[in-house]
Amino acid sequence: LMTAAPFGTFFLPGPTEVRPEVLQAMLQPMLPHRGAAFEQLFARIQQGLRPVFRTTRPVYVSSSSATGLMEAAIRCARPGPILCLVNGAFSERFAHIAQSCGRDATVVGGEWSRPVALDVVEGALKAKSYAALTVVHSETSTGVLTDIAALTQLAHRYDCAVLVDSVTGLAGVPVETDAWELDFVLTGSQKALALPPGLAFGVASERFIADAKSAESRGLYFDLVEFEQYVHKNQTPNTPALSLLYATAVQGERIAKETIERRWERHTAMSEHTHSWVHELRQRVGAAFDVYAPLDACTSTVTAVTLPPGLSGDAIVKGVAERGFVIGGGYGKLKGSTIRIGHMGDHTMEGLEAVLEATAEAIEELMG
Repeated sequence: LMTAAPFGTFFLPGPTEVRPEVLQAMLQPMLPHRGAAFEQLFARIQQGLRPVFRTTRPVYVSSSSATGLMEAAIRCARPGPILCLVNGAFSERFAHIAQSCGRDATVVGGEWSRPVALDVVEGALKAKSYAALTVVHSETSTGVLTDIAALTQLAHRYDCAVLVDSVTGLAGVPVETDAWELDFVLTGSQKALALPPGLAFGVASERFIADAKSAESRGLYFDLVEFEQYVHKNQTPNTPALSLLYATAVQGERIAKETIERRWERHTAMSEHTHSWVHELRQRVGAAFDVYAPLDACTSTVTAVTLPPGLSGDAIVKGVAERGFVIGGGYGKLKGSTIRIGHMGDHTMEGLEAVLEATAEAIEELMG
């Protein structure tokens, strides 16, 4: 049996560390998912999640990873071509899902170090009519944040729905589902919500669901029209991961106590502290460390740090592990050239300072 490390040592960019009391909540007994007790539990979950999404709409709960709801977004978008904004590994995945679901998909962007420019998006929207566009709000592979409010405003001028993957955004950086008129926004349980992996949450606008009815190949498991019918009865269309729902109810109440605004502020403070640390590290060891994301477009939940030539990301991750902490290596094409520190969920500044010091020590040892 693995013994639990103290909370505040696990800084992977997902799954994130889960508080002991949230894990404990999962030990409650099984119950029928077509009964009053389940419906009360589900209602509690809705109360917790709606303020996090900043919506009056119901929040769909899918017993899957977030990739499942990315596929749902594509399959339930109204018929027509899809525009895919690509600026990292997970936006590449969204484009790949569109293609593998047989949609006519056009990719724009390709540069990983910043969001796809709005004039590039507008050029594509002018050139052809699109049913929907896909965007990753917070790119876990790079730490780059896209302004989805401005993007949605632009897309709606061309009658194009916006499908948002906010897997490392939601609950860590502001997402205003209703105010920004997002058509569909999804996240996973294991990121800034600080829950175990295995659930995905999504919110669709009324118009998106009305349009989804004309999408013929919605499939069954990820049919959002069916999710919409069941959610109003405080139910899920298929058997839910009940133990994870217990955890979600408890965590929703914890987040409500903190307030979502304070949660955003805490993430901003951790992000700014990590950026300062990178610049101090550069001076401390006299080598070219930098934050990969540009200052005007960085997410508050994960920082990708670019490494000087000759320094291995894997060796740093290993050195940090020897000091009792977990951080992430680079992802996709940035695998060798970056490390990633996930400062999201329930982490505190105190815990962050400890992992950053351990990382600096590991780097100094490697650089001799």
